[in-house]
Amino acid sequence: MAYDVAVYLHLLSLFGLIGAITTVVLSNFRLRAAGSFREAAQWARLIDRASWAFPLAILGLVASGAYLTTERWTWSTPWIVVSIAGLIVDTVQGPLIAGPRAKALRDALTVDAATGALDSRVRSLANDRVLWVVLFANPGIVLAITWNMTVKPGTAEAVAAILVGYGLGAATALLVTKPSRGYRALSASPATTPTTVNRPTEKRA
Repeated sequence: MAYDVAVYLHLLSLFGLIGAITTVVLSNFRLRAAGSFREAAQWARLIDRASWAFPLAILGLVASGAYLTTERWTWSTPWIVVSIAGLIVDTVQGPLIAGPRAKALRDALTVDAATGALDSRVRSLANDRVLWVVLFANPGIVLAITWNMTVKPGTAEAVAAILVGYGLGAATALLVTKPSRGYRALSASPATTPTTVNRPTEKRA
């Protein structure tokens, strides 16, 4: 009975982590596409709220996983060792790599609050490639860990799964943040304020 409860909590923590990652990624997409300061600020607040789920989900995964490993497996089991390493990478690169960039974006939004307009710095930070690599690589690692939990492979296969998950996530991030002509033109403008086009007055006969 205790083992079954631990499995349930482990899966619940995993689903919670996936849900938080999905919310943050989608919110960053909407923030990047925001056409006004008010819209961007709303998505930034949602990202901050969803981020609180990460430590809780990871704590649940570690606690329940430790119990499951002690009961049925060993700490030297290859796929468990590799999955723990992947979870550490997933946990560390969020606050250490993405954290400072997310904070810089929030600070830039705070500056823009005075004018109520989005400037080029906010748009540039919202399209930061390193930030997006972390946003996509983290779920790639989580999916790889889920694969390892399901298949229970050897060391080489478990490591390959983590590397493939990270690589696909990073490649997706680079593709998503590839600058386009429209984005360059939008980023070059100091703010998203509407402009008035003066048209010549037609003369009537």
